[in-house]
Amino acid sequence: MPLKVALIYNDPLPDRYGELGESKAELGVLDEVQAVSNALQDLNYDYSLIPLKPPLSKVKRALKSIQADVVFNLFEGFDGSPETEGRIAAMLTELKLPFSGCPAAALDLALDKARTKKILSAAGIKTPQYQILTPSNIETFHLIFPCVVKPVGEDASHGLCEDSVVYSMSALAKQVERICACFGGRALVEEFLNGREFNTVVMGNQRLTNPAVSEIDYTLPLDKPRILTFASKWDEGSLYYNNTRVQCPAQITAAEKTRIAKLAKAAFRITGCRGYARADIREGKPGDFYVLEVNPNPDITPGSGAARQAEAAGSSYSQFIDKILRLALK
Repeated sequence: MPLKVALIYNDPLPDRYGELGESKAELGVLDEVQAVSNALQDLNYDYSLIPLKPPLSKVKRALKSIQADVVFNLFEGFDGSPETEGRIAAMLTELKLPFSGCPAAALDLALDKARTKKILSAAGIKTPQYQILTPSNIETFHLIFPCVVKPVGEDASHGLCEDSVVYSMSALAKQVERICACFGGRALVEEFLNGREFNTVVMGNQRLTNPAVSEIDYTLPLDKPRILTFASKWDEGSLYYNNTRVQCPAQITAAEKTRIAKLAKAAFRITGCRGYARADIREGKPGDFYVLEVNPNPDITPGSGAARQAEAAGSSYSQFIDKILRLALK
């Protein structure tokens, strides 16, 4: 009998990201669903597609009806409610349904970048110095410029633009006000590292592996900050999109690769990840690496960092998807 797989995902609906001109990231889940479906077909698995829509009470009924060996979890949270990503994983755990990717606790933690950084720091894992600021406490700022201003609880580079890197109090205040108004009332401000930028996927449960390391290659004009903006990922034809490339595998020494892999695995473990997750890492001084973020259940469409790294390690896309499922079954 072929393996029975239920593929769940959030059915994109109009939301606040559309008002901000950032809806492309949410619609990207449909490309991911199509790619994974094609891989499951190539693997001769018996699969079904289950799009999830709010409210959560309706979702729980849908999950209870699943008749499958394993759930392939592509649910990214309902539009405008990213916290529901963890809620769905918690429901799957409660229903004792094996599912791919990270558990609820890791998904919840990733939505609070400040809490994540606190946990990383407490474990001795380097991360840039940071503060949580709002327009009402801007006078408490004590970091060293330049800084980057981000939403506390978003992914997919939501809210990041070239003006997010600030060099003065006036620019800082403007960006903190913008982020707080659009993304939940708090801004994460961290010291901006201008070194090389890497990311690497970690796969596994107890035994962890790194398929490869990627480097973000910026060819931007000198007056533009080297930062992975929303436009870098989603706005084709923009300056940032056209001047941001990925080098995979990264052109680094064996020693650098070992240090990056060790750092990524440590961050994976301390944040409670399982199955697969991506660590974003930036260099301060040469050879001095810092974890920017840990991204559980990152994008796995063909051409994404995760899929590109699996290919660099010798896996086809279907083999990569199969490995994710096998890790879920374990």
